[in-house]
Amino acid sequence: MNGLFLAVEGPNGVGKTTTVTRLAELLRQRGHTVHVTTEPSDTPLGRLIRSSETALTGRAMALAVAADRYAHIDTEINPALADGKIVISDRYVQSSLVLQRLDELPLKEIWQYNAHVPPTSLSCYLRHSAHVIQQRLDQRQHHSRLERAGSPAREAALYEDAYVFLAARGWCQVWIDCRELDVDGVAARLLQHMERLRTR
Repeated sequence: MNGLFLAVEGPNGVGKTTTVTRLAELLRQRGHTVHVTTEPSDTPLGRLIRSSETALTGRAMALAVAADRYAHIDTEINPALADGKIVISDRYVQSSLVLQRLDELPLKEIWQYNAHVPPTSLSCYLRHSAHVIQQRLDQRQHHSRLERAGSPAREAALYEDAYVFLAARGWCQVWIDCRELDVDGVAARLLQHMERLRTR
């Protein structure tokens, strides 16, 4: 699995961060060197995007996120892959193809800003019931502008669109249904998909 790039995607509240953390633990237990990252990135630009989420909207937000992504690839993702690490990103380009559509941008325009990003080795989309996701979101004290603009069902539908869009461009992608799985089960299922990459 050396030099493998994985993105974990899905609606807000589906369990991306929890899954990424557990998967990284399992991989490290197996002796792999893992680099965990997120988007927006933990750089000055990424932190500015997070703090300006209510002020940056539409095209300005989409361009800022794309710029952060390209810098993220150049300064963090590619160097880690060159070192033979497994890179796991909590969100990648799929999130732009979903969240910027909640900001009323068309899919084709969003892709124009991101068309030069390298594909992942594997992109994993997490799926859960809209009811459970909404319950999780209701427990949060803070909701982002785009969380308020969308809904779990709307985000799930847009992730379906993103999956089809990227599949047409040859991206390696899988879905994991989390409804009957705990975090260990989701991480184990994802690990199985990663191991299958060796035989391709």
